Amino acid sequence: MENSVETINHIIRTRRSIFPPSYIQKEIPREIIDNILENANYAPTHKLTEPWRFSVFTGQGLNKLAGFFTERYRTTTPPEAFSQARYDAAGDKVLRSDCVIVINMETHAEKIPEWEETAAVACAVQNMWLTATAYGIGSYWSSPGVLTELAAFLGLPDNQKTLGLFFMGYHDAPVVPARRTPIENKITWINS
Repeated sequence: MENSVETINHIIRTRRSIFPPSYIQKEIPREIIDNILENANYAPTHKLTEPWRFSVFTGQGLNKLAGFFTERYRTTTPPEAFSQARYDAAGDKVLRSDCVIVINMETHAEKIPEWEETAAVACAVQNMWLTATAYGIGSYWSSPGVLTELAAFLGLPDNQKTLGLFFMGYHDAPVVPARRTPIENKITWINS
């Protein structure tokens, strides 16, 4: 059992945001992506609503998602401000990734408050992040300002919304120590 504690401590404390410029061209096997998503499914969920929903982009699907970002840049940028370099870069993070998972949430307003559903989805993403870390896969959760448009692009029903994108790829990023202030500064003990 001690080995399990040491393992989980190590994974939690070495998890980092690893960004697409550090990703290398190496395919993440489907069974690993499936396992990452299966572990997401074990997040805590009030009243068992299991609000997490995922749209997984791999292979040629990444071109479709990158196309959403480049087309959005083209249609929302005035002609005088248009930059071919920015247009080309709009989908770059997607294309540098081996897998991008769009993080969606199904709400159940009749059962529980939306913030609890959001918290459950965040726990699911943390499970994904820790699993990716254990596999040596770099990842990070991005929340761009286009989430409503992305939900429309995905054709989500009215009771779902997009909370972000989870980028993944094997990487060559150097190990960077965590930057955290001491936990003692964040705790108030009440003993009597």
